[in-house]
Amino acid sequence: MTSESARMTTAAEARFRIDAPNSVPRVVKVIALDPASDVMVKRLAQLPWRHAGFLTAAAFAGAVAAPVSMPGWLSDLAGRTSSLVEEIASADLVVMVATPGGNAPAAQMIGEACQLRRVMTTALIVGDPSASDEALSATLAQLRPYAPMLVIASTEDYVVDMLTALRA
Repeated sequence: MTSESARMTTAAEARFRIDAPNSVPRVVKVIALDPASDVMVKRLAQLPWRHAGFLTAAAFAGAVAAPVSMPGWLSDLAGRTSSLVEEIASADLVVMVATPGGNAPAAQMIGEACQLRRVMTTALIVGDPSASDEALSATLAQLRPYAPMLVIASTEDYVVDMLTALRA
């Protein structure tokens, strides 16, 4: 009697195999939400990514009551203004990056736009593990409603590992 493993390697069973990659790479947009995460995202963008775009919404963080029509709040790392709608339309996943205690009001607009377009969102709070609980709680409160997956990471290596796993 042939074992199940041996039977699965026969030519007769080979016709059922799918000769294609397991999945296609995702187009990931990584958006810095505050000035400290902006510096981090700029460092990450220097790594060799094939399917990741890096943006900053740090200008929005400086505004106290920024109107939705405020121009230039989302830009690429070269400083060119980007359209949130166009960036989300070309993405499979949006990763918002913030630091503990950072002001991240753009998370609401980004999260709601992603929800309307049915684009998955993830929020990462990356920073010093010695950050105060108050600082961490303040950032969590800003991000939680707009990110189904929220991760608190102590170093930016986590972001690198996550983007690598997504084949970004």
